[in-house]
Amino acid sequence: MREECTHFQSRTYASGEAARFCVLDLAPEAPWRCPDDCPSYHRRLADVGWVHGSLVEPAIEDEPGGGGPDVADLLESAEDIVNDVAPEVLEEVRAEDARRDRSANRWWRRKR
Repeated sequence: MREECTHFQSRTYASGEAARFCVLDLAPEAPWRCPDDCPSYHRRLADVGWVHGSLVEPAIEDEPGGGGPDVADLLESAEDIVNDVAPEVLEEVRAEDARRDRSANRWWRRKR
């Protein structure tokens, strides 16, 4: 990925795992590469010429073999699966939060 692009973001979790992605979702083979002719590529201006210290994220692991259009299709289908399930999971979490709020409110009414 082009880490100098304004649309590049990365997050490192407590487990040490790092997520690298394009915020515009224009890199179908993330985290390994952006499209060569990405129409939205814009170089960051704020850190041009800066020297980065030791807090810079570790290097990305080697790209798995057999790249090409099959990898992009596989990643896209995985993203579709997650996007299809996300509304159901979000609804379950909201229902659990609502149950927790109702039980907390019941306790408060009894206390008066």
